[in-house]
Amino acid sequence: MIDWQQVALDLDGEGSALIPALLSRDECKSLAALYPLDPLFRSRVLMERHGFGRGEYKYFDYPLPERLARLREAMYPRLAPIANRWNEAMGIDVRYPPRHADFIARCHAAGQTRPTPLLLQYGEGDYNCLHQDLYGEHVFPLQLVILLSEPGRDFTGGEFVMTEQRPRMQSRPMVLPLRQGDAAVIAVHQRPVQGTRGIYRVNLRHGVSRVRSGQRHTAGIIFHDAA
Repeated sequence: MIDWQQVALDLDGEGSALIPALLSRDECKSLAALYPLDPLFRSRVLMERHGFGRGEYKYFDYPLPERLARLREAMYPRLAPIANRWNEAMGIDVRYPPRHADFIARCHAAGQTRPTPLLLQYGEGDYNCLHQDLYGEHVFPLQLVILLSEPGRDFTGGEFVMTEQRPRMQSRPMVLPLRQGDAAVIAVHQRPVQGTRGIYRVNLRHGVSRVRSGQRHTAGIIFHDAA
């Protein structure tokens, strides 16, 4: 059972929230086992070729695997009120509809028709540079990251990291201690922070530190589609 009140509090305070054991070990293994099945995916990205780090990832094509599709549909209505509250606080006019299908229709009408849920695969020495998953005009400000491998058993190193860039201050680093099946809800781009002179925006980025040994798989659920 997800404590959505705690998720909202953590997102407001940190820009991230952990959801323990969102997937079972068997569900994680089943998702990771999809990686070699190329017909399920629309594209493969080698990170080193683009300066994104080392390792690779693949974007799923529609129709998405059933478990990911259900998670995308089920999580969005819980996160949309938080996203709307954040936009209101930051003075951003965009509001998100209650149903994910309606938001995806908005994306597709603007030419953002390519699905964005993905699987990432890292081996020894691989890492992911700090980045933001922005794919077009329409961006949902929260996304989900699910660790499919077990730290200390399947791989070592490979910590999920975030940075928060605050105005006129040095960036704040954060490490999210994920276990197999745990999920992190994270800010895609910006979040509101209450300061002494009112609310201001901070920029967040996320990435993965160098994998020291083994193999690490992650699933990412991004709620907007890509142009």
